[in-house]
Amino acid sequence: MRQGLIHIYCGDGKGKTSAAIGLAVRAAGSGMKVLFARFLKNEQSGELKILDGIPEIEVIHLEKSYGFFRTLTDQEKGEVRIMYGSLWKQIREKVSGDGFDVLIIDEFMAAYQYGLIDHEEALAFLKGKPEKLEIVLTGRDPDQAIVELADYVSEIRKVKHPFDRGILARPGIEY
Repeated sequence: MRQGLIHIYCGDGKGKTSAAIGLAVRAAGSGMKVLFARFLKNEQSGELKILDGIPEIEVIHLEKSYGFFRTLTDQEKGEVRIMYGSLWKQIREKVSGDGFDVLIIDEFMAAYQYGLIDHEEALAFLKGKPEKLEIVLTGRDPDQAIVELADYVSEIRKVKHPFDRGILARPGIEY
């Protein structure tokens, strides 16, 4: 019987999502079933096309993409809260049985920090997760309570990034 553990990929450097996707591909290549969900990300990211083509990986797609949460209007923030509340519920329902071996929630930390995921619900979910379920969470500045529940915490630190010189995200490289 395999014990599922909790991973966190955090920090201000580029590569948190890439690390999580690498783990998803590795797990799928070993015959594991992966659920991949994301908060606060663009649905046009190139990796989604590839992940959709891997039978062992199920990607939950969102109906709409929004910009950075802090730049949204109050109305848009309300829409986002409803959409991500539904996503959070869907994630928990899908992994409640034995159908998935790995759950990856990209930008979990931002959703948690903005209150798009109820803190008590999130902590209860992590504490009571299915025993064999491996969980990967990404994002900047994880809450200490989440860090304490994790088995792996890997920090990706930015030393230098083109954005600091005004170079915006490029398709195929940053998204």
